[in-house]
Amino acid sequence: MRFHQPPAIYAGSLQLKTTDLARSVHFYRDVVGFQILEQGSNGAKLSADRKTPILSLIQPVDVMPRPSETTGLYHFALLLPDRSALARFVTHLANQGIRFGASHHLVSEAIYFSDPDGNGIEVYADTVPATWNWRESGVAMDTIPLDFDDLLQAAGPDKQVWKGLPQSTILGHIHLQVSHLPVAEAFYTAGLGFEVVARYRGSALFLSSAKYHHHIALNTWNGVGAPRPPKNSAGLDYFTIVFPDGQRLEEAAGRLGTLGAPVTKEGSLFMTEDPAGNAILLTAGG
Repeated sequence: MRFHQPPAIYAGSLQLKTTDLARSVHFYRDVVGFQILEQGSNGAKLSADRKTPILSLIQPVDVMPRPSETTGLYHFALLLPDRSALARFVTHLANQGIRFGASHHLVSEAIYFSDPDGNGIEVYADTVPATWNWRESGVAMDTIPLDFDDLLQAAGPDKQVWKGLPQSTILGHIHLQVSHLPVAEAFYTAGLGFEVVARYRGSALFLSSAKYHHHIALNTWNGVGAPRPPKNSAGLDYFTIVFPDGQRLEEAAGRLGTLGAPVTKEGSLFMTEDPAGNAILLTAGG
């Protein structure tokens, strides 16, 4: 998964606010397949490899459901190491009675469903990067039906056995709902350093670094000018963006400040938020 290590800039983890911590922990452990790293009365940290947190959950005292037609998380996407793992996950979801959608995007094969709080989840496997069609306008992506018969053949002899998320599972990308695409685009490109690699009908765009198909996606499908949800709403609390080193991190923080974005330094990290109010923790990798 070379697109999620230096020199790439990428989303590394996220934290969600939930209305029912016990219910969410059960869902993410037994349905999605995470391992529990830590769990307390108000929060939990979840991992695929028993070492690195990918998803954190918290239950604020005054939490409320997220109102519809607001900005925030559209979905977060877990990247599996190969399509055989995806095939086993599909069988597992079906056995659990979970309703899901599916698409082939040319660059990936993906499954979509929601957690009990309505947060969107994508679980996907990339196609072979050498087959991605790059052109002057970016990378070719599409949304076409997923060939389940072909996918399930990749599961191998143990296709009925799902043993949880493979240890090499990572956060592949984050897809956000924003208020205005042009100002969000400036924040993520001129500020954070991502490159636009695809646009969709004037209502969505996809951004990446290091020639990945996308690390960040943005849309206005809840309406141009959609308001921010209340701070105590369930949903995205924040997500992390990982820079290759401290110098690149400092430079990005400086650019965000020049753009007028709120930036607060917390030790060697920076906290900011995009123009739609999506909070982001900026950090440097190894």
